[in-house]
Amino acid sequence: MTRLPTILHLDADAFFVAVEQARDPSLRGKKVAVGGRERGIIASASYEARACGVYTPMPTAQALRVCPDLILVSHGLGGYGAVSRRMFDLCETLTPVVQRNSVDEGYLDLGPCGFKTAAEVEAAARGLQRRIWDELQIPVSVGLATNRLVAQIASKLRKPRGFVVVPPGTEAEFLAPLGVGKLPGIGGKTEAALAERGLVLIRDLFARSESELAAALGGGWRELLALARGEDDRPVEVEREDAKSYSQQETFAADIADFAEIERVAKGMVDALLPKIRADRKRVRTITVKVRYPDFSQTAHGRSLEAATDLEAPFYPLIAPLLRAAWTQRRPLRLVSVRFSAVEDATGQLEMFAQQDEKRRQLAAVLDRLTGRATVVRRGHQLAKAPPPDK
Repeated sequence: MTRLPTILHLDADAFFVAVEQARDPSLRGKKVAVGGRERGIIASASYEARACGVYTPMPTAQALRVCPDLILVSHGLGGYGAVSRRMFDLCETLTPVVQRNSVDEGYLDLGPCGFKTAAEVEAAARGLQRRIWDELQIPVSVGLATNRLVAQIASKLRKPRGFVVVPPGTEAEFLAPLGVGKLPGIGGKTEAALAERGLVLIRDLFARSESELAAALGGGWRELLALARGEDDRPVEVEREDAKSYSQQETFAADIADFAEIERVAKGMVDALLPKIRADRKRVRTITVKVRYPDFSQTAHGRSLEAATDLEAPFYPLIAPLLRAAWTQRRPLRLVSVRFSAVEDATGQLEMFAQQDEKRRQLAAVLDRLTGRATVVRRGHQLAKAPPPDK
């Protein structure tokens, strides 16, 4: 059977800036960066700003020095995650095998789509790229190959709006002229050390003996050489939630270490999920808070109530202790999520304090109806703290 380049890596171009430009098209084509003076770093920069020397995560003050006419947009803690979910939802209309690596990039396996030729695969991938732009106004770059490694490298070669296809059997040829820093595991310091030994391009690795490679790369030289040949057998992995659960997550525009703000966001997820649970006539007993760090490592902590409920109030006091328990490394966070599980039907349950809960449930139903009519109803913890005044 003929092999096809069915692994697609999708990488949104300057994602946070693109979201702001979709909201305000007048920002397109300009030197724009998303960041904040109060947080002090650039989270995302337009390609026009990058041409002036602005990069991430550059300190905001430095960015304004190198690019005095930079348009600085303060990022919000909401919105980016919603756009990301819509983008990947569009991906799942093409194939069910979608791996959401981060807010702005992920992998798709087009193998289950039944394409017979490479041309059909390419047409489908271009159609997805076009649809994401048409529906969300988010530009993305695409790499198509036979495996995740090569597809990911390909997607980043011709940004923005890149589209690179690596035909089967040409993986090593494709990688050979690229810098060794393109390979995973080769950071800036390692790349500089290899350059001192004359190992600048991936093809240079194949001109050295095993002893030279071992001296330069240590015990992992064989694995790195396999990557240099474009070999990668990792499957596209779908993170499947328990079918009987409700969850929501938020990826922050810039890594954040403000406990109060993260707690506010997590409580907002409780507010967003419980109306869905009530609408489904369900109740939940277990809540889990998950945090993810910039290196994509993550930890989670959960707790169960004595009885299932469809009300927000019992879960609010659990957010802060669960967040502290999950946030074991006091490093800034990239993402926080809340998940409800241990789902039960709402009908036929006997509860303690049933009369009191029923009054709360009636009030919740009223709030649900108001929210459904686009009336803004906010609880105290949903109000973001005011930024400090400019000096």
